Amino acid sequence: MCADGRSYGFVCETDGERLDKYLSERGIGISRSAAAALIEDGRCRVNGEVCGKNHRLKAGDAVELELPPVREPDISPENIPLDIVYEDSELLVVNKPKGMVVHPAPGHYDGGTLVNALMYHCKGSLSGINGVLRPGIVHRIDRDTSGLLVAAKTDSAHRMLAEQIKEHSFTREYMAVVRGVIKEDGTVDAPIGRHRTDRKKMCVTELNSKPATTHYFVVGRYARFTLLKLRLETGRTHQIRVHMSYIGHSVVGDPVYGDPEPKWLCGQCLHAQKLGFIHPNGRYMEFESELPDYFVRLLDSIKNTKI
Repeated sequence: MCADGRSYGFVCETDGERLDKYLSERGIGISRSAAAALIEDGRCRVNGEVCGKNHRLKAGDAVELELPPVREPDISPENIPLDIVYEDSELLVVNKPKGMVVHPAPGHYDGGTLVNALMYHCKGSLSGINGVLRPGIVHRIDRDTSGLLVAAKTDSAHRMLAEQIKEHSFTREYMAVVRGVIKEDGTVDAPIGRHRTDRKKMCVTELNSKPATTHYFVVGRYARFTLLKLRLETGRTHQIRVHMSYIGHSVVGDPVYGDPEPKWLCGQCLHAQKLGFIHPNGRYMEFESELPDYFVRLLDSIKNTKI
């Protein structure tokens, strides 16, 4: 989004879709919650009239959306070393270490996050579509998950990458060690939503949820563990951790969805190993990260229990 803001106009082609959902699917890089906030702020009009986020559109409705100017984020650039796998004028791919938070939480700007590091490295050249809290961040991985993540330098790159994620054409493969022995490859197709009593957790639920699909492939079996490759079709919060716990094979070391682990284990063992997407120049690019030391040490500690 440019510094002076930007306006969009659309003509609805079908009946019955909620206004916030419609805007989030226009390929302009805003989430449904962001669309709802813009609507509530009076920045959207349908046929010239301000409507609520749950307004149902009709075919032929003219929808206008005004995005606010990009504000300077209240986040300080920090000279934090980055493992940059690839970089050009449009985007960069970073190999995030385990333990690094991707972006500051609202009200907690303590620093040391990937966003702080990116702001220093890119010298202000990051997309602003995701707003003040997440400059340049197209997708995210958990603090205790290591591996590959792409950040956008331009708004056009951000929109293009976000559209690929929405269309499930964005390749994301993970490696994980899970509890128990899994006999064959499989798929978990179960919707994920916010936990009803613990708002910091997600869960498989039909209530206020979104579709979520995870494919898993057995790479190695051990006496009490399984090494998996996992491929995401969707990208819900904590998706792999929630889905694996749901089928009774929680990620080793997962402090939220797993069981207490022996002290000899190394914490959450989940690594974003492969990332693939179509670059704004039209070329498909794919990147792969080696398993980090903590992951290799765990495999070495359980290799003698192989079945």
